[in-house]
Amino acid sequence: MRKQYDFSKSIKNPYAEKLKKQITIRIDEPVIEYFKKLAKDYHISYQNLINFFLRSCMEEKQKPAIKWSKAA
Repeated sequence: MRKQYDFSKSIKNPYAEKLKKQITIRIDEPVIEYFKKLAKDYHISYQNLINFFLRSCMEEKQKPAIKWSKAA
């Protein structure tokens, strides 16, 4: 290993904007289990499947159908 490296001719990572950001999010257990089972059919990780699903919703400009229930 060298003591010093010359980075004067280096270039910026062209894929840097496409990198994913790690976050913490709370998701109901049944939702996680659903995506884990579905991901097996596609042979991908459930995290990637959730990302693909959310990206599809974003690209199609879908809005969630939220129905609030009254407290008992």
